Amino acid sequence: MSLQQTLILLKPDAVQRRLCGRILTRIEERGLKILGLKLMQITPELSRQHYAEHVSKPFYKQLEEFIISGPVMCLAVEGPGAVQVVRDMMGKTNGRESAPGTIRGDFGLSRQFNLIHGSDSPESAQREIAIYFAPGELQSYAASLDHSVCAGDEI
Repeated sequence: MSLQQTLILLKPDAVQRRLCGRILTRIEERGLKILGLKLMQITPELSRQHYAEHVSKPFYKQLEEFIISGPVMCLAVEGPGAVQVVRDMMGKTNGRESAPGTIRGDFGLSRQFNLIHGSDSPESAQREIAIYFAPGELQSYAASLDHSVCAGDEI
């Protein structure tokens, strides 16, 4: 298992429903370290950059309308296997199909209004973090409880 960074977006529906604090708590309680956090409005240009692989697909217009409809909370987090840990925490894309205990399973009922985005690979995470965070905006630090999150040979 390697120490990884990943991007998380708490989408406009999570912000509007005031779920950000509850979701942040889950992320921190799981043992992931927040390296960067900001609230921002995604522009159409930023949406096209982030979702470049989907721009030509029929559903993209609706996706863009949603992601630019209100502010999002952007997070860069770090931890052992962070990409998969976050994806497992999120649950299936459709909240109705997500297991209880996942973010979408506990808070969502929609495929489109699905509360949260997490990078799907370490490579995507690196690309996406660079889209939302400028050099110098991420804060790497040692936390006094790091040794209690994972054994050294698990990182």
